[in-house]
Amino acid sequence: MISMNERQLGLLQMISAMIMMGTVGYFVLESGQRPYEIVFYRCLFGTVLLFFYCSLTGMLKNTGLNYKNLIFLILSGVFLIVNWIALFASFDLASIAVSTTIYHFQPFIFLIIWALVSKESISKDKYFWMILAFLGVIFVSDLNFSNLELTSSYLNGLLLAILAAFFWAISAVLVKKITGIKPHLVVLIQMIVGGLILFPFMEMSSISSVNEKQWLYLFILGLVHTCLTYILMYSSYQKLNATSIAILTFIYPVIAIIVDYIFYGNILNIIQIIGVFLILISSLASSQNFNPFKIKTPVNIK
Repeated sequence: MISMNERQLGLLQMISAMIMMGTVGYFVLESGQRPYEIVFYRCLFGTVLLFFYCSLTGMLKNTGLNYKNLIFLILSGVFLIVNWIALFASFDLASIAVSTTIYHFQPFIFLIIWALVSKESISKDKYFWMILAFLGVIFVSDLNFSNLELTSSYLNGLLLAILAAFFWAISAVLVKKITGIKPHLVVLIQMIVGGLILFPFMEMSSISSVNEKQWLYLFILGLVHTCLTYILMYSSYQKLNATSIAILTFIYPVIAIIVDYIFYGNILNIIQIIGVFLILISSLASSQNFNPFKIKTPVNIK
């Protein structure tokens, strides 16, 4: 059974990971590279940095890896990489706002898959907070449905965003099923898998066109947004239940909106501000196990 201190640590780790993940868009845009190139460099830098760290700290000895865990790790890496590629590709076909909103249906998919494989019950108050948080994401995205055109290209973008959410959920479930493996090793194996998948598609001649500033952004994506973020996130998986994980993932679109305002001057409107509060309130209420359906009746003292 997970102690309260462990749960609090898991909450801190997951919240920190989501805050860092919320800044990834800035570094992606400033790197000036194509989506699959960004994913490849994330994997490349992540692999090199984690390999040296794991080697120096002795984590490559007595890893606890067995055949089952290794298969889960490889599969989770494949689904994680395909998730990134599908999401970035959807941005070109549908708008970023629409793709991001659909992509954040991932916690629902995660909960459904996890409930099926682990038989973990989901209380109605958790569903309530998740629906409230998803409503907040829609508000934050500020969609204008009157201007949406259901062209074949647009529908392909929607499908890719849904697939990205589905692949992320599968990857997260596989990682949560792994026990006895340090999160550093989990991320290392996933990055190796990603690098091997994407290497055949890389054009090495384009490396010379990357300037020093862009290399810095790519390095930060590998160090902070890949190594540190995923280590914290995977560390939290063993300390939190599935519903808490699902709710807390809604934090990072809020951070992304704030980053967008700070660096690109995109000002939040009233609807978006309401959305931010809905996400934060639902995340806080879920993490504190607040149940709005349980109302204590006053005791009459005669």
